[in-house]
Amino acid sequence: MCETVCKKGFGMTESTHHASAVSVGESGVLVLGASGSGKSTLCLQLMSLGAHLIADDKTVLTVFGDEIWAKPPEKIAGLIEFRGVGVLTAAYTGAVIKLVIDLDQCEVKRLPELHNTVILGQTLPCLYRVENPAWPAAIMQILKHSRKNPT
Repeated sequence: MCETVCKKGFGMTESTHHASAVSVGESGVLVLGASGSGKSTLCLQLMSLGAHLIADDKTVLTVFGDEIWAKPPEKIAGLIEFRGVGVLTAAYTGAVIKLVIDLDQCEVKRLPELHNTVILGQTLPCLYRVENPAWPAAIMQILKHSRKNPT
C-alpha cells in the first residue's frame, strides 16, 4: 500500500500511501483498499456526516513520536474524485490517524474482536469493511467516542 517516497530527518519518517483519509475533530481515519474498492465513496459518506477531507487516493503520512500525522500531497489538496461525477473540491485539513479502515477485508462477525494493523511501525486499531448502509454512521460514532471490546 505504500509508495515509499520516504524522507528521514529530525526523527521523523514521511511516506506517501495509496489511501484516502478524513478527520473528525482531531481524529483521523485512514481508508485503505485496492483501486475501485470504495475509498472515495466512504470518505464522501463520512464527509456528508461532518468529517473533513484530509486526502483522496494518495495520503502523506509522517511519524512524529508515537503518532502518525496525515496530510494531502500538495498537487491534490482539497480534491476528491467520485467516479461518474468527476473531481470535487472540498476544504481540507491534516490530523493524527486514530483509526484505519481496510476495505479489502470484510467483517463477517456480528460482534468482532478488535483488529489492529501496523503502519510505519505504529500499531493502530483497524476496522474491516461492513456491508451495511449505517456503517459510515458507526465509524463516525467510533471517532467521536469509542468502541467497546466485545470480550
